[in-house]
Formats: sequence, C-alpha cells, structure tokens
Amino acid sequence: MRALTKYTWTEIKLFLREPIGAFFTLVFPLMMLFLFGTIYGNEPSPLFYGYGTVDVSVPAYTAMIIGTTGIMGLTITISTYRENGILRRLRVTPLRPYIILIAQVAVNFLMTAAGMLLLILAGKLVYDLRFDGNVLNVALAFMLSSLSFFSLGFVLAAVMPNARTAQVVGMVIFYPMLFLSGAGMPLEILPDKVRNISKFLPLTYVVTLLRGLWTGGTWDQHNTEVIVLVTLLAVGVLISAKAFRWE
Repeated sequence: MRALTKYTWTEIKLFLREPIGAFFTLVFPLMMLFLFGTIYGNEPSPLFYGYGTVDVSVPAYTAMIIGTTGIMGLTITISTYRENGILRRLRVTPLRPYIILIAQVAVNFLMTAAGMLLLILAGKLVYDLRFDGNVLNVALAFMLSSLSFFSLGFVLAAVMPNARTAQVVGMVIFYPMLFLSGAGMPLEILPDKVRNISKFLPLTYVVTLLRGLWTGGTWDQHNTEVIVLVTLLAVGVLISAKAFRWE
C-alpha cells in the first residue's frame, strides 16, 4: 500500500507538470462553463425541462473530462512510457506490475474528479447551480463511466505502435464524440440526424447517465446506459489484459 501511495503521488506530480493534460482536464471545462454561462446564463428553460444551461452543462462537461482522461490522457501516457522504455524499466523495479497500472488509473481518476469538483464549485458560486439528484448515485455513475473509458484507453494504448499514433487515433476518436454526444453542446439543440448518430457513441451514454441522475432520475430509467458502460468496461478489461505490452 505504501509503494502504491508513493508511486501514485509521483505520477500526480508528473501529471500536473504536463501543461496540456492539466489544461484540458482542469481548466478547459471551466472555460467552457464560463463562456456559455456568460452567454446564456442559467435561467430555467423549457428546452432543458426547467433546468438552466449551466445545470445541464456541469454533468455534460464532466463527461467531457472523462473522455479526455480516458481516451487521450491515459492512452498517450502509457504509449509514451512504453516507447521511451519507462514501462520496461518500471517492471524490473521492486514495484509489482499491478501497482504501476493501478496508479495510472488512480491518478487519472483523481484528476477527473478534481475537474468535476471545480465545475461544481464554479457553477454553484457563480451561477447558483441546481442539483436534484442523489450524491451517491452520481458518484457511482461517475466511477462506472470513468472506469469504462479508462479501459478503452488501455485498449488503445495496447494496440497503438507508438505515442504519436496513439495521440492521433485518440483525437480522431474523441473529438467527434465530444461534439456529437452532448458533452460539448446539449443534445437538445442538435439536429435529429446528429442525435441518431450519437446513439452509437459511448460518450453519449456517459452524458445521459450523469445528466439523468444529476436531475433526480433513477437507475431504472438508465438501464441502457448502464448496460453499454458495463459492457465497454468488461470488453476493455479483457482485451487490454490480453494485448497489453510492457515494451
């Protein structure tokens, strides 16, 4: 446990020293929140079933952070470590392999949670953010969503030949999902054709699950989202366990 704690703390410091990863996890979602909050405010709207723009944006931007850390951050970090021989060197240290992998998950999970908490704090202080859900339900949905996308990140890291390819493939996968899933713009304002496409994107189910539970929905109302994310998690773990390479 001590080794895990020390190594995780080291990886947290490395994460915060990397400006791009820290920016898109902790700063960019806040910029989006303030931008659209300034433009639209947070007045209740029939379009959002009585909620304001900020009310529905906070869980959606949380999904954005989950996608960023899972598909981009984790994938690029693992691929870079392998390409530079860091994974190989870590594997021959006294650290057990599972500690190295758990630490990567823990760091990305903690940074994702920090990004969400910053959104909530800013939304509450500046826009009187409304929350009608159950804290435990939202926390569990956040954990499920994060782990599902982290498993996808491990799959991409396992199959990509180098860090540059991992970055390009991650961007190709993530950015269409960002704009078509409701994570960047609410699904309600997107055309019907785009909403139909969004049904095939896993990030859409993170958005709808978090938004639904945030506004007081129950798990029974989101069976499809749970099935999709649990399946993504299970398949991702199985594939990455077989395909993961240390060098």
